[in-house]
Amino acid sequence: MEIRLVAGAGFCFGVKRAVDIVYEQIQTGKTIYTYGPIVNNEEVVKELTDQGVRVIESRRELERLADRDSPAARREATVIIRAHGVPREVQQYMEQKGWEVIDTTCPFVKRIHRTVEEKSSRGEHILVVGSPEHPEIQGIVGWCNGPVDVLETLEEAEKYVPPEGKKLVVVAQTTFNYNKFQTIVEILKKKGYNVSIVNTICNATEDRQRETREVAANADAMIVIGGKHSSNATKLYEICREVCDNTYFIQTLDDLHLELPKSARLVGITAGASTPNKLIEEVQNYVRINF
Repeated sequence: MEIRLVAGAGFCFGVKRAVDIVYEQIQTGKTIYTYGPIVNNEEVVKELTDQGVRVIESRRELERLADRDSPAARREATVIIRAHGVPREVQQYMEQKGWEVIDTTCPFVKRIHRTVEEKSSRGEHILVVGSPEHPEIQGIVGWCNGPVDVLETLEEAEKYVPPEGKKLVVVAQTTFNYNKFQTIVEILKKKGYNVSIVNTICNATEDRQRETREVAANADAMIVIGGKHSSNATKLYEICREVCDNTYFIQTLDDLHLELPKSARLVGITAGASTPNKLIEEVQNYVRINF
């Protein structure tokens, strides 16, 4: 039986950069906070918290921390902005309160921040395609200078009506399903709106989704490894399910209960951008030894 790992599975550039920076800061001996989990993978976050990194879960918690600690204590602590980024006012608040702030926002996400900030300042209306509850989207919205809309589904796109007389600028969550984004764009264009499209889905996401679909289409079973709150891993699972009924979505090896017919010839493995290589190797070895 063949085991085929999707090329590019696991840590993407932005995630690796963010995690590496946190490990570097741990060595300083200072109090280290991350604003939100540094990446959407509970195993990675647990490893960091075991080494003393503290996670600030919300703006309210950040404010309580500012009220609790003296200015001197804040100067001795570092707050690291997660790879998903944060709204502009949250970053400004951290800096004003005197923490050392290290921004590990993925460069591809940072590009979206600059785009929406600039274009909304010119009076153009921003439409963000992605999940409204995702921290990346919340960060993007927080860099817009003026009203902004967010939509996620084809149905929402069909019903969407932009402000009259405004040029519409469409950007996407970096990990959004590429084919779905293209369909939404076509829906908006057919409505005849004055639309400017900025494809902000990162190349690594697009390539991983395409290669995952190709492997899944020929596989007897697909294993998707990723955090349960990971947007990009969830989208990989959705892509696999479209073409491979026997698809498993796991967070750790303990979650894998693989059942294969004796006739199975190919098991495919893919992983979200926040999945560490160590875990991918564990799953590969398990399948190789047991099947």
